Amino acid sequence: MEVFIWLSIFLLLVFLSWQFHWHESLDAFVEEHHDYPLDDVFVALNISGFLGLIYSALRIRDLSKEVNRRLQAEKNVDWIAYHDSLTELPNRRFLDSVCAQKTIDQRTRQAYAVFSIDLDGFKKINDLLGHDHGDAVLKAVAQRLSSLFPGERVFRLGGDEFVILSRRTGNPDLVAVGNSIVAEIGKPFTVNGIAIDLGASVGLALYPENGDDLNQVIRHSDCAMYSAKKQGRNLVKPFIPSMYDELAKRIRVEADLRAAIKNAEIVPYYQPLVDLKTNKVIGFEALARWKKACGEFIPPSEFIPVAEEAGLIVDLAEQLLRRACTDALSWPGELVLSFNVSPLQLSDRLLGLRILKILGDIGFPAHRIELEVTESALIQDAVTARIVLDDLVNAGVRIALDDFGTGYSSLSQLSNYQFDKIKIDRSFVTSFEANDKQDKVVKAIIALGAGLGVTITAEGIEEESQLRRLQDLGCDIGQGYLLGKPVPVEELAADHASARIVQHRR
Repeated sequence: MEVFIWLSIFLLLVFLSWQFHWHESLDAFVEEHHDYPLDDVFVALNISGFLGLIYSALRIRDLSKEVNRRLQAEKNVDWIAYHDSLTELPNRRFLDSVCAQKTIDQRTRQAYAVFSIDLDGFKKINDLLGHDHGDAVLKAVAQRLSSLFPGERVFRLGGDEFVILSRRTGNPDLVAVGNSIVAEIGKPFTVNGIAIDLGASVGLALYPENGDDLNQVIRHSDCAMYSAKKQGRNLVKPFIPSMYDELAKRIRVEADLRAAIKNAEIVPYYQPLVDLKTNKVIGFEALARWKKACGEFIPPSEFIPVAEEAGLIVDLAEQLLRRACTDALSWPGELVLSFNVSPLQLSDRLLGLRILKILGDIGFPAHRIELEVTESALIQDAVTARIVLDDLVNAGVRIALDDFGTGYSSLSQLSNYQFDKIKIDRSFVTSFEANDKQDKVVKAIIALGAGLGVTITAEGIEEESQLRRLQDLGCDIGQGYLLGKPVPVEELAADHASARIVQHRR
């Protein structure tokens, strides 16, 4: 524009000079005043004007470059604002703008499949290998998803959560598409020479079938994803309306759980472990109990899975262990404290150090604590579990294999780890009297324990006949409502517990 204006003024002056004969008038004026160096002045003015013209052209060029740089910088700022800096995928802000555009433009009515993806096992990678490895895994996942959905919108919403908006034509098998996502993410990763195992939980919702608002459909796919994550690993779940109610309940429970942990509302109750040969209490198992201010009890089967999914299980377990060890200091020295370890905790290489630090802080002897682990926990990360358990055994901590017979590779676990005790799962004890096969299983487990020199505990004893049968079979330790219910420490008189149990049985 500036160049155009300058040229217009120049042409106007040329026209006026030609029209009014300015050149002849100027020559006449210079000739009339030849005593003055006016011709030199005009020559200098012409040269100065020409140089000014060159300078102006250069300045215009520089200004044009600066304008282009500013425009590019503004574009970069917009790109950064709407993209994830790590994976370079569109972010949540970009997704919100897409949803807003779909809301405004209702004429397109393009059908979409919305996939919400959450990575299974990613937190363990960050905790054990560091955030650099975690970032490398996220980049690799982003590349795999982009390759799997070329030309489609793949978003990273933060952390290990991704969303895919896939246009639908015809009637594709979307569950199969979801399974292809799981398979792609489940392929082995190798980062800096370290093999990494990763899974994915995938939720699926349809637009506009599951909602006229794309934002709402994305929330529905999130609900389906949480449902898939709750039921296991590497699952794909299409959205159904009941999932939304389940998610709302989970969010409420998680919020209440965070407050309960902060306020130490979840406390250990203690259930006696009884020697079936002498009828004496040999210890107590600490069981988490949550009683809300209103007097309502929340069952562990409801809040423990939420604590694991929300990443609260470590804080909760450490809080309970400290409380239980403190309580157990007042017991007679021969009584053992039994404490359950979550499968997620057993994936932490530092678990042994955390437990030993708590014991050291409180002054509780290592040989008086017995940690219960499940077979499924050992399978999830066998290498880490072996390291953690070996460290604890070397420190004098006892290890019990819980829920024996309900997990995987039971016999191989007994040969690979040093267990002090095997616990027969309550599902066998409940039905072994009326079921001949179950009875043979219980017999076999007790005989196996005797052959290996490992103590056998039967849990879930609720009938006198069950107790007598287990005693006849030579079972070592019993646990169940018949022998004593879990009670808070205030109601626990360890030195009189044996007498009370015998009296209750009679």
